[in-house]
Amino acid sequence: MIIDELKKANIEAMKNRDTVSRGIFSVVLNKVKLEEIRKRENGGELVDADLVAILQKTIKELNEERENYTRANHNEMAEQSAKQIDILTKFLPQMMSKEEIKSIINALPDKSIPFVMKHFKANYNGKCDMRTVQEVLKGI
Repeated sequence: MIIDELKKANIEAMKNRDTVSRGIFSVVLNKVKLEEIRKRENGGELVDADLVAILQKTIKELNEERENYTRANHNEMAEQSAKQIDILTKFLPQMMSKEEIKSIINALPDKSIPFVMKHFKANYNGKCDMRTVQEVLKGI
């Protein structure tokens, strides 16, 4: 599971005294713990798709942070945010290509937008960008 890899990387960052990595792992692991508690309250369980969503959201926040630092001429902080983005990107699964998405859509019996989007959300959540799915679907 992704959570195990994150915890191992966090321990390595502590051993190596890597404060940048350690900082971002702390943030992500705290978000994961909060999501795990929320899921448990609702009777669910944390799955890799949830972890991917947390990582993607954190990366998006870091991108916005980096842009703000760049605008404010804080290049050192912008570089730190970029490094943190690189660190987290390694834990994301490989995203599906447009060709893979197109072949899956072509194999579906119903090619209506709601059906296709629901199918990808249920079966490929975290493995593909839903905007890309929508673009490919409109191109067919």
